[in-house]
Amino acid sequence: MSNPSSDASLLEEVVVTAQRRSESLQDVPVTVTAFGAGQVEEARIRQVADVASLTPGLQFDAFPASQPRISIRGIGSSDRGAAGDPSAAVFLDDIYLGRPAAVAFDAFDVERIEVLKGPQGTLFGRNVVGGAINVVTRRPDHTGFDAAAEATVGNYERLEGAALLNAPLADGAAALRVSGAWRTHDGYVRNTFTGGRVEDQDTRSGRVALSAEPQPGLRLLASLDGTRSRETGPAQHVLDLDADDPLSAFWTIDRDRDQTAGSYPGYQNRDTWGARLQVEKDLPFATLIYIGAYRDLDYSAAYDFDGGNPTTNVVDIAGANDERSDFSSHELRLASPLDSDLQWVVGAYAFRSKTDRQDILDLNIAGDAGTEVYDQAAEVASYAVFGDVTVAVSDQLSLIGGLRFTRDEKDYWIDNLDGSAVFRAEERFDVTVSDSYEALTWRAGLTWKPDADHMAYGMISRGFKSGGFQDTPSSAADAVDGFEPEFATQYEVGQKSVFLGGTVVWNNTLYVMKYDDLQTRRTLPNLAVVTDNAGKATIKGYETYLQWRPFAGASLVTSYAYTDAQFDEFSPEPGVDYAGNRLSRTPEHKLVVSPSYTAELASGADLRFAVDYAYESRIFDDNSNTGPEQRDPTHMVDARIVFTEPSRHWTVSLWGKNLTDEVTRTFQAVFLGANFGAYNTPRTYGLSLNWKY
Repeated sequence: MSNPSSDASLLEEVVVTAQRRSESLQDVPVTVTAFGAGQVEEARIRQVADVASLTPGLQFDAFPASQPRISIRGIGSSDRGAAGDPSAAVFLDDIYLGRPAAVAFDAFDVERIEVLKGPQGTLFGRNVVGGAINVVTRRPDHTGFDAAAEATVGNYERLEGAALLNAPLADGAAALRVSGAWRTHDGYVRNTFTGGRVEDQDTRSGRVALSAEPQPGLRLLASLDGTRSRETGPAQHVLDLDADDPLSAFWTIDRDRDQTAGSYPGYQNRDTWGARLQVEKDLPFATLIYIGAYRDLDYSAAYDFDGGNPTTNVVDIAGANDERSDFSSHELRLASPLDSDLQWVVGAYAFRSKTDRQDILDLNIAGDAGTEVYDQAAEVASYAVFGDVTVAVSDQLSLIGGLRFTRDEKDYWIDNLDGSAVFRAEERFDVTVSDSYEALTWRAGLTWKPDADHMAYGMISRGFKSGGFQDTPSSAADAVDGFEPEFATQYEVGQKSVFLGGTVVWNNTLYVMKYDDLQTRRTLPNLAVVTDNAGKATIKGYETYLQWRPFAGASLVTSYAYTDAQFDEFSPEPGVDYAGNRLSRTPEHKLVVSPSYTAELASGADLRFAVDYAYESRIFDDNSNTGPEQRDPTHMVDARIVFTEPSRHWTVSLWGKNLTDEVTRTFQAVFLGANFGAYNTPRTYGLSLNWKY
């Protein structure tokens, strides 16, 4: 939320809920990147990938795109198995989206998007060892009627529409808010073998929220949201050959991003929905808050992994995933009043999930086809109690402390009996296994605020990610052999300041993170994937954020992250030592520069020019840091011109993304003598028309 200043040259205040209460971003002792509703709309932030492109310290990639992999400050996970968890979590209105494929929403009609960096184990809980992304949607407004609509056309036959309606009810005692979006475009990549296109989009999403205040001090909020997507598979390519592997003769290199030759177009189908209820009751000494939610996911994807056909590749590899998940959560919090000198919150949390997942590998060698199937089922029960307090020692100095105890219980069943062949496994098996994991996470720190414009803080925080079991093990023994939780302890000092009468914001953070028992995945020669506890790593970094408004209409926002993420101890197999290597999928440098200028026309209209430039240094996609699994440095440029007519009801935006048509690899993996991978989205552009009541 932003509070506009009366002086157009001053910066707007940004309010976030990183500590489970509404505070100015400049007062929060956490490194947070926040995008307000205006930024989300103008920069066409629609999904998590759009957030990552503008956030140093946050990385996003996916294979396929409907199962995103997120990492924050070098900590992420590729584990999609039924008994695995992410290391950086996504929350929708404080509700944990517990499966990678469940991270599906449309950012139309959101209040803000917050990226919390570093362990958030006290207030946000399990599986936030690297950080968290919290998407906050707009609540119904009791004070008046509101409506808006958006329409977009663009290249690749892009057609989009979105609308919202807000209506007060019962003389303002209640309000209803309804929003929805429909987004389609043709495939970015032409399939030269099947004649069609892949990497298209057909996504529909909607949200209904009802808010009521039946009596003073009692507030109710109920919401229902859903997303349906139907897409073709990703465009895969043979990027490189391993000359030392005789199997490399099976493959033909194909590095043309604009086309693929896969024998199968594939599909990515996802239906997910959720219901949420929030009840707030003001008590004489605190506010009692209950948040309950249920979410459901029905997901299926199939794709040609090698990107070739019998005329190009001797071997044909195809994969598929089918998943059905549901999860529910209940949280009860008691929080101090916002105007209290002693800020505190205590609570209890319960989470349950059930996942049925099928992993399918089709391997066709010179016409001899076989299918391997892993069936998985996992049930998770997680319980936690927590407390956090901020004590004002003086007008300038405050002490912060928090604790959270979590217990996770996992039951897992896996077999590979249904397929016609076994490739990754050494034997047929049917295994049932259970385990439980407990962790005490915490934070402790202080803030020093000498005046209203400056704040310094120091914070030590600890987070954990739950243990689990293997996704596609080779044997019954491997299936039983799970992996333990991973932990991260971060030491951070930071400064947040406002200068020059409110025209400059400059924030800086230094941190060191000790990462223990980190869970890493590796592919064995037989294509089985093993998750191990790798040992130890140290992640050191510096992040800075500068926002400057030199004069009315002009703005410059710059953010930069330096991330030095290295293994201290990691021997994935006897005789192999990765100590000193960089953690995968983590650039050492990431810079975002966003200048803009708004000209006030004589008619009263506005014409705004804005550019986003993002640079990332080289990335290793494999912890070995050798071989072809590397991404060269990238330079991405987005831009837009926005015309707002005098009444402020209509805006027209001409926009473009990846205007230089930069080509980079977004996923790659080596096995069977080749490096297989996918490319980023090409240049896109379009025209958007927005109307606001």
